[in-house]
Amino acid sequence: MTAEATPNDFVHDLVAVVPAGGVGSRLWPLSQPTRPKFLIDLLDTGATLIQDTVARLAPLTADVVVVTGERHADAVAAQLPQVGREAIIAEPSPRDSMAAIALAAAVIEARHGERIMASFAADHVIPDAGPFRDAVRTAVEAARTGKVVTIGITPDSPSSAFGYIKAGAALAEAPGAFAVEAFTEKPDEETAAAMLAEGGYSWNAGMFVVSTSVLLAHLSRLQPTLATGVREIAAAWDRPERDHVLARVWPTLTKIAIDHAIAEPVAAEGGVAMVPGDFSWHDVGDFDSLASLLKAGDDGAIRIGRTSPVSLVDADGAVVVGGTKPLAVVGISDAVVVETDEAILVTRRPAAQRVKDVALPQ
Repeated sequence: MTAEATPNDFVHDLVAVVPAGGVGSRLWPLSQPTRPKFLIDLLDTGATLIQDTVARLAPLTADVVVVTGERHADAVAAQLPQVGREAIIAEPSPRDSMAAIALAAAVIEARHGERIMASFAADHVIPDAGPFRDAVRTAVEAARTGKVVTIGITPDSPSSAFGYIKAGAALAEAPGAFAVEAFTEKPDEETAAAMLAEGGYSWNAGMFVVSTSVLLAHLSRLQPTLATGVREIAAAWDRPERDHVLARVWPTLTKIAIDHAIAEPVAAEGGVAMVPGDFSWHDVGDFDSLASLLKAGDDGAIRIGRTSPVSLVDADGAVVVGGTKPLAVVGISDAVVVETDEAILVTRRPAAQRVKDVALPQ
């Protein structure tokens, strides 16, 4: 335990939940079903995204639960020895974010009783760890009032890549938090620009802080089949019958995102609060956004996991990932060249979002 993360600094009843799912299809072929982006050192720092996420949470709590797919559980355990295998919840198949987070809540409550849980995706980049933790502490205090709390990211552009949160009045019972009037699905850029001009909107980064009992009570009311299912699985989680119960119940759970299952309907009832997150945040959604987090070399090339020679001729903004042979890019601005053992990708940064449409075996 470091001096930075002492028990006196911990939020005593906080459990951090880290959903680690998704492939990162816009980062293909670097990211693969067998090698999802949260298990990769994307920023060449010596730590993977999930390792960075857990390290960022360490000064807040020693209690961390990771929810991931069965095929990735061993790799997660190897990368996070400090978490312990018993704190890794392995899903047999993807059932979207609500099932993952609800199962974590039910297992936490079955093991420890009511706790405040804070859910943060494994594959986000947050350089400003101090302000992030300040926002989490504020969100925890708001969650103690019985609210479902989300941390909204202060937008720096009218992005169409994220959903938005509309903040209302400040909450007297939860200093630093605001009522949530509505969640908005990913808008087009024109609509996003109008939102920012109006003011009061934050990006929805999928960060939720809530009491386990409050979350499961809302779920029982709004998604009763899902609530019953995760409670049944959680009751068997630390017992010999876990695998049998999981195999029987898990496929029956409703496949739905937490935004649709809980956040949106509870916000309409006045039960959701938002804490502003005024810190840098990146979801590293594609090679263009990844490149924006890295510095170019003296030759202008942005390198990721590559030491072999690169020659650029009239090719500003090139991104080169992996590969062992000399590479030349001529007359193509914003080029992206990615080489892995499985495949080679050639595109341009303005088209980076379209990588998800690649129709090759992955």
